[in-house]
Amino acid sequence: MEMRRITEALLAVCGLLLGTACFAQAFEHDTIKTSVGDLEISFIGHGSLMMQFGGKVIHVDPFSNVGDYGQMPKADIILLTHHHRDHLDPAALSLVRTKTTDVIMTKKCAEKVSGGIVMATGSSRPVQRIKIKAVPAYNLVHKRDSGEFFHPKGEGNGYVITFGDTRVYIAGDTENTPEMKELSKIDIAFLPMNLPYTMTPEMVADAALEFRPKVLYPYHFGETDTSRLVELMKEEKDVEMRLRKMQ
Repeated sequence: MEMRRITEALLAVCGLLLGTACFAQAFEHDTIKTSVGDLEISFIGHGSLMMQFGGKVIHVDPFSNVGDYGQMPKADIILLTHHHRDHLDPAALSLVRTKTTDVIMTKKCAEKVSGGIVMATGSSRPVQRIKIKAVPAYNLVHKRDSGEFFHPKGEGNGYVITFGDTRVYIAGDTENTPEMKELSKIDIAFLPMNLPYTMTPEMVADAALEFRPKVLYPYHFGETDTSRLVELMKEEKDVEMRLRKMQ
């Protein structure tokens, strides 16, 4: 009991002194060097990411099931790829959004979230001096039993975010679309592999070998076997694949 009280006291002190830092240690992190400073990426889980750059905090598809957003830094920018609950979670959104947060979203998201910035696919704009481009995200193959695509064309966005000389592509829920394959000069790519809703490992490899990101993170992969993608990409020397806890 005495040891337990000591541990609880230390955790309390840690929380007071470091704020969200202690909580953040539960997540994997990567540091990416850019021409204008470090980009810190935290892998929250599922389709949720947190990026920190130049004093700004960017949350991508915050989702309560994978993290306690009440303990995370408030957002300067939030990116919502589409309106499904595991990507647009009102509870998580409310915990990191402030009066000055810019929420970038789709037209369908705007039916549920007020006061944000709707970006149509193909459009680009600076947001707090960070360039963001909206890229189409949709299914070509996978459908519901009703025959409707899980992600119909025109409803979802991926985003290309430019940090200095570094371009990061967050694909959202999509398959290997022609628009994805036409991307160029992508340094870091997050590609979904959550069957049956998004891509198979073969689809991810097909896309990656077309637009050739320098670093490939499969994400939002659920129970899909990531070892299959590793096998498909093992001979590719110019695309570094990194596996993180992004089920």
